[in-house]
Amino acid sequence: MSFPTDLEIAQNADIRHIREIAAKIGIAEDDLEYYGKYKAKIPLSYIDGEKVHNSKLILVSAINPTPAGEGKTTVSVGLCDGLNRIGKKTVAVLREPSLGPVFGMKGGAAGGGYAQVIPMVDINLHFTGDFSAIEKANNLLAALIDNNIQNKKFSLNIDPRTIVWKRVMDMNDRALRNIIVGLGGTSSGVPREDGFNITPASEVMAILCMSENFADLKNRLGNIFIGYTFDKKPVYARDLKAEAAMAILLRDAIKPNLVQTLEGNPAILHGGPFANIAQGTNTIIATKTAMSLAEYTVTEAGFGADLGAEKFLHIKCRSAGIKPAAMVIVTTVRALRYHGGAKKGFYENPDLSAVQLGIANLKKHIENYTKLQLKPVVAINHFATDSADEIQFIQDECAKMGVKAIVAYEFNQGGAGMTELAQEVVNAAENYSNDFRPLYSADEKVEDKIDRIAREIYGADGVEYSAKAKNDLKVICDLGLDNLPVCMAKTQKSLSDNERKIGRPTGFKINVREFEFAAGAGFIIPILGDMMRMPGLPNVPASEAMDIDEFGNISGLS
Repeated sequence: MSFPTDLEIAQNADIRHIREIAAKIGIAEDDLEYYGKYKAKIPLSYIDGEKVHNSKLILVSAINPTPAGEGKTTVSVGLCDGLNRIGKKTVAVLREPSLGPVFGMKGGAAGGGYAQVIPMVDINLHFTGDFSAIEKANNLLAALIDNNIQNKKFSLNIDPRTIVWKRVMDMNDRALRNIIVGLGGTSSGVPREDGFNITPASEVMAILCMSENFADLKNRLGNIFIGYTFDKKPVYARDLKAEAAMAILLRDAIKPNLVQTLEGNPAILHGGPFANIAQGTNTIIATKTAMSLAEYTVTEAGFGADLGAEKFLHIKCRSAGIKPAAMVIVTTVRALRYHGGAKKGFYENPDLSAVQLGIANLKKHIENYTKLQLKPVVAINHFATDSADEIQFIQDECAKMGVKAIVAYEFNQGGAGMTELAQEVVNAAENYSNDFRPLYSADEKVEDKIDRIAREIYGADGVEYSAKAKNDLKVICDLGLDNLPVCMAKTQKSLSDNERKIGRPTGFKINVREFEFAAGAGFIIPILGDMMRMPGLPNVPASEAMDIDEFGNISGLS
């Protein structure tokens, strides 16, 4: 008998009314803002600093992602279910999916098998409108900028050549990366170069994820850097009096979204920055809300631990004043085959020799976080093609490093297949003495912060800067932003900045091509290699396999 699809599992789930889910964690029915029967927003008033301090935060990350897939979200959801099964009041806190990957590469990002968050179709599509609100706030600022350039009476004297703020849309559309706006004569604006980023790359998204409350949100929005005047003075969003109107558009988006797992456990989805070009983690508000409502909070950091987890710790934790009590690194046998040199079409074939080579990638991630005083638990996300000797080899090698590697069966078994991992995560949170220590302090030189991450996390021999990067860095220092943490923008596919260097590369240097900075969100962005903030669609987009029938039933979105 064939295994049902993710969509079939989600559609056949015994989904509970969202008020029942809220009641499990002490949210009053009258406090919920309903978006239909199965999703709602939670007011910010449920955040309680003392409860946050006493709650245990579990960070889930992974090895460098591969075409085979690792299932970090699936493991996170399954771990939440597993912890609840062993009697630990637990909430999963995840990011919202972007429509770009949904219709481009992934086809959905709500977990899989029997470890999903539901209603899956809603979550993968427009959900509660947060991404739309972020897009509108971003593009309001863009419209205000062009309006001011056109305005002769109240002009700020902005030099159009220096404007760095771009418009956004939540879709992969490479044709919009570089465009010309303002064509059509004097009534249609001032012609200038412009472009689009994808919505998860917007600084408004980053700001929403870093904000603690409405006042903080408005202040951060006002600090967005736009460009320079013709007499070289910096211009910020607050100079256009944009922050209040932008915050109004985000009035509902700032509130976290409550949904549920297939097993009826609470899950909060909020925010959705990518981890290769942004901080790659859900909002501080969502995390603190969950920590205020539960004994354990399971959260994920995007892509590999060299990106999402590093940024989670150095950017989010630093700003929010939180730290994880335990860390899980997700791997799969087939991903280690890939990192060991297995070619496309052979990831599913048992190959112990490839795993023996590929495990170097996993070991590097274990080493990294052990150095940061976060001894991880390894979750081997199970697939039917795994061989017993491959799994045993991974467990033996981890044991040599003093780390437990436990097979995760969440996809086929849900929380029942995650109780062993859940027990070890509880043991880690209570007995491992995890106490994260950052690699760098905020007042160090920017070059030293980057060098520390490059050498300690990536394993690089050093860092090289282009002439443009050096000039960009001078601008950052002149603006007084050099005391901010760094948010590295690099390929997720490798520990290096070259996606072809799989496994555990050595003998390489990191190349900083240029810098961007997010003055409102509060971090500096070194761009490594050929990174883009507006992806394109693949040759065969996931959208081609999707359909909707005459009754509105959707297929292919899983």
